[in-house]
Amino acid sequence: MSLPAADPRASAAQTAAALVAARRGAWAVEPYPGAMPVDLASAYVVQDEAIAAWPDRIAGWKLGRIPPPHDAAYGAGRLAGPVFAGAVWRAGAAPTSFGVIDGGFAAVEAEYVFEIGETAPDRDGWTVETVRPLIARVLTGVEIAGSPFAGINDNGPAVTASDFGNNAGLILGDEIPDGLDRLMDLHCAMRIDGRVVGVGGAEVIPGGPLASLAFLLNLLHARGRRLEAGQWVSTGAATGVHRIYAGQSAEADFGPDGTIACRAAKAEPVT
Repeated sequence: MSLPAADPRASAAQTAAALVAARRGAWAVEPYPGAMPVDLASAYVVQDEAIAAWPDRIAGWKLGRIPPPHDAAYGAGRLAGPVFAGAVWRAGAAPTSFGVIDGGFAAVEAEYVFEIGETAPDRDGWTVETVRPLIARVLTGVEIAGSPFAGINDNGPAVTASDFGNNAGLILGDEIPDGLDRLMDLHCAMRIDGRVVGVGGAEVIPGGPLASLAFLLNLLHARGRRLEAGQWVSTGAATGVHRIYAGQSAEADFGPDGTIACRAAKAEPVT
């Protein structure tokens, strides 16, 4: 007699529970807890289970690039993950501190962030032209990438997407005057412990930040979700993904649009 097939949703829930427990407890996991998702559809099932288990509301979303040849193999050039309200910080004069799980993964990314001014209609077919009216402001930002699984970026985009898209927080900087009009001319640099580790700008994001927003809206529609007024969208790494460890400092320099200083510290359990 053949055994009943394993329930994919139950397996995804177990993986999500292990990842959530590790994030809340601030401990590393090795190996990946469960079968690694082989495509983005199964990855977002894990992510949705983890969202349901995380004790906070979604305050926004991050976008990450899926580079060639993975983009063709996975049928998408980007992936997305939630940003939770308790991990959104406003940059100030002093460096913003954020937690790094010992033995896990952490990185800093200079980003351009959209504030959404109105809840998006529940439809698909979004384009770079149709997303513009949804944007209230453009801000500078630093995405904190992070996961309890050190190999989060080493096992393909589906694994990255499964654990909140490898997001651990978002630091909001200043509003960029005339940000939408200037968007593709914006440039920035990232420094870690005073050394420049990356330079770039909005033009290095494939299709630009507006294409990131259009992708997100279409993806959320397909997942039965939508983008809401007041949420933040971190549109993609403008200088690259820069690994960082507890005790190190970073500074994202947006030129005339300001700087964001931050410092990595050992993560503490989430109560």
